[in-house]
Amino acid sequence: MKATLDRSGCISCGLCPETCPEVFRMGDDGVAEVYREDVPPEVEDKAIQAQEGCPVSVITVE
Repeated sequence: MKATLDRSGCISCGLCPETCPEVFRMGDDGVAEVYREDVPPEVEDKAIQAQEGCPVSVITVE
């Protein structure tokens, strides 16, 4: 699985790194980012949970 995040639409709520810190983090500019594009199999469920919980739907995990 791969994770992507449209940073231009991110509202910096912090939900994704809170839900799946193995894939997402807050960047130096305060906007969330994917720092591990290839989602490890053991955290796929958490990455999908972050996608589903994103209030502005800017995360894609596929």
